[in-house]
Amino acid sequence: MKSLLALSRAIDAINERIGQCIYWLVLATVLISAANATVRKLFNYSSNSFLEIQWYLFSAIFLFCAGYTLKHNEHVRIDIITARFSAKVRAGIDIFGTLFFLLPMAGLILWLSWPLFVDAYTRNEVSTNAGGLIIWPARLMVPVGFFLLMAQGLSELIKRIAFLQDLIPDPNEKLVTKTAEEELAEEILRARGEQSLAAEMEARK
Repeated sequence: MKSLLALSRAIDAINERIGQCIYWLVLATVLISAANATVRKLFNYSSNSFLEIQWYLFSAIFLFCAGYTLKHNEHVRIDIITARFSAKVRAGIDIFGTLFFLLPMAGLILWLSWPLFVDAYTRNEVSTNAGGLIIWPARLMVPVGFFLLMAQGLSELIKRIAFLQDLIPDPNEKLVTKTAEEELAEEILRARGEQSLAAEMEARK
C-alpha cells in the first residue's frame, strides 16, 4: 500500500501541475475572444481560425482539467444523499463508482478516440471551414484528457482504500482555505473596526 500511495501522490502532483498550467488557457481564451469580437466590430473582419482556436482552448480546459477537478473533489456529487452516511460508507460508494463507472467509461472513450486521432493525424485532416485549423490536435486532446482522468480515478481509488484501512485521513474532506480576496476583505473590515474603536475612545475623552 505504501507503493500505491506513492503512485497516488505522483499522479496527484502531475494533475495538480497540469491544472495550474491550464489556468492560463482561460485568460488566453478570453483575450482571443475579445480580440476577435473587437476586430469584427471595428473592421468588419473575422477569421474561422480565431473562432476554432477558441473551441480548441475551451476543449483543452475541459478535458485536461477533468483529472484536476476530480483530485479536488469538485465534480458534481449527490451530497444531499451521501452526506447522511458515514465517511467510510461514502468511501465505499466512491470505490464502487470508480470501479464500475468512472474507469470503464474513461477507458472506453480513450480506446474509441485514439483511432480517430491516428486517422486525423495520418491524413493531416484540416477543418472544412475556410481558413480553419488542422484537426488532429483537437482529436488528441480527447484520449489525453481521459487518460489523465483515468489516472486520477486510480489515485482516488487508492486513497479511499487506504482510508478504509485507517492509513490516511478522509480524502473526501475538502480543505477550505480563504482566497486572497476574502483575506483582503477581512483585513479591511478589521482596519475599519480598529478605526471606529479609536474614534469612539477619542470621543469619550
